[in-house]
Amino acid sequence: MARIHALVRQGEAGMSTAEYAIGVCGAGGFAGLLYKLLTSTWGEHIFSSIANKVFSVLGL
Repeated sequence: MARIHALVRQGEAGMSTAEYAIGVCGAGGFAGLLYKLLTSTWGEHIFSSIANKVFSVLGL
């Protein structure tokens, strides 16, 4: 049983590296999209709207 388990594990040696690389690429793409979105005029409007509401709730 241990030998079969060892043979199965040898076939998946590169999977964790490949999954990690895909995750990093996906996170980088999402971060780039989020940066572009939030630095646009729409993003600035959303941030100023949220800040105004927070300041009005706090009474500042």
